[in-house]
Formats: sequence, C-alpha cells, structure tokens
Amino acid sequence: MSANFDGTSKSSGVESKEKSSKNFKELIDKEEYDLRKRLPRKLPKRKTDVYITRKTDFACQLERAQKLLDSENEVYVHGLGAAINRAINLALQIQTESQGLVEIAAHTSTVELVDDLEPQTDDLEPETQSRNNSAIHIKVYKINPVKVELKDATT
Repeated sequence: MSANFDGTSKSSGVESKEKSSKNFKELIDKEEYDLRKRLPRKLPKRKTDVYITRKTDFACQLERAQKLLDSENEVYVHGLGAAINRAINLALQIQTESQGLVEIAAHTSTVELVDDLEPQTDDLEPETQSRNNSAIHIKVYKINPVKVELKDATT
C-alpha cells in the first residue's frame, strides 16, 4: 500500500486482488458450503485426443498416446492447470523416443471453470463461481523424412 499526496492511502492491484480472494474465502465457509468443482468444458472428443491428468499413471498415458500416434498421423495432447507440466513432458518423451520422426506444436489458452457452492443448511442459496485456469494443447505429428537424391557428379 502506498500513500497519496493528500495523506490517504491507495492499494495496488495485487493487494486488491488479495483482498477479493480473502473476501471470497470468507464467503466459502466450510461449515456453510460444500465446494463442488465441475468438470471443465472439453473440446469435441476426437479419436486422437489425449487428455492428461495428474491422477492417471504417466506410463499408461504415454503408452496410450504412442499407440495412437502409431496408428494415426497426429495426436493432440491436452493438459489443464497442474497437468500442464505432465502434458509437456509426455509430448517431449514421444518426440525423443521417435528419433526425429515426430514434431510438436504447442498452443496455450485460458479455460473458464465453474464451481458449485452447495449450502449445507436450508437457509442459504446455492451459488456458483467461475475462475480461469491455464491450458495447453500440443499437436504431436509425424513428419515425412525428406528424401535426398544424389545426382551423379559425372553427368
């Protein structure tokens, strides 16, 4: 917090964000509300989509993505929030194991998530809150090796 020339104080954007976060935490009293996180809105589920989570075993996710890439030309790896690092790691593992036959292209986005606040007592109304979370979408695709034809130097 800093002081204005007239002696009053002004708060920065960070401090006001912290205050609003504190106010929100006061709104969600564990004795009054249960927090239920809705599933995020997903892109249309394609055969080549792999959604990465922190709960599923990494080796299984890697194996699934590799099998899809073996049968298809491209696979899309999606990670949300805390699973972003895992999604990046998975795509890089596939690229490393392919020995230069696979490339990756990453796109980031922000996804709006909705949470339900369910009251534990009858005198409170159910509420919803929306929040933003980071997401990554990685296209893992096969590249065609360029065939170089050597011409005879004598011709």
